Amino acid sequence: MNKINYNNEMESIISSLDGRIPNLLLHSCCAPCSSACLEVLTPHFNVTILYYNPNITDALEYDHRLNEEKRFIETLNRNNGFGNGNDFHNISIIDARYEPAEFFEAIKGYESCPEGGDRCFICYEMRLREAALAAKSHGFDYFTTTLTLSPLKNCDKLNEIGQRLSAELNVAFLPSDFKKKDGYKRSIQLSNDYDLYRQNYCGCIFSKR
Repeated sequence: MNKINYNNEMESIISSLDGRIPNLLLHSCCAPCSSACLEVLTPHFNVTILYYNPNITDALEYDHRLNEEKRFIETLNRNNGFGNGNDFHNISIIDARYEPAEFFEAIKGYESCPEGGDRCFICYEMRLREAALAAKSHGFDYFTTTLTLSPLKNCDKLNEIGQRLSAELNVAFLPSDFKKKDGYKRSIQLSNDYDLYRQNYCGCIFSKR
């Protein structure tokens, strides 16, 4: 079976927009991961960030990452984008509820799974489902996630979940593989340019260990 190139699929959808600027709900895990994704997306979409990450166990860590996301968005909106001459459409943010107990309830019985396994897949679905539900209830044209930027995340599984939720909830999913075309490398560069806090673990107590 040929491996699907989700970046090509995303670029094909963008090419088909023909000047339209749809509304996109982008689930974001943190400012550094959102950086390269937003650089790709903001010329083509009205992007709203959904910050929904109940997997982050420590409340202070959660607040630090959320505040960095807000600071980054404020900077981009104030400076009219990334300063690269591309079109830019202002970014909004939805600060979703923070209920880490929901994460622990969802992954009950999977605590000893290795990082990157079934416990993570449950977490992917939890966050993508929240994004899909929010996109549907608020009338967004598409939803997607920054999680495909990370080399440590399973891009195929993320896109599989997104497409399944799209069919289930009747809201369009934008496929992605944001680490393509040096996307992850670009996120590191942008994090340095904007002095963004880069955490060294995904968020849950298991990944921290």
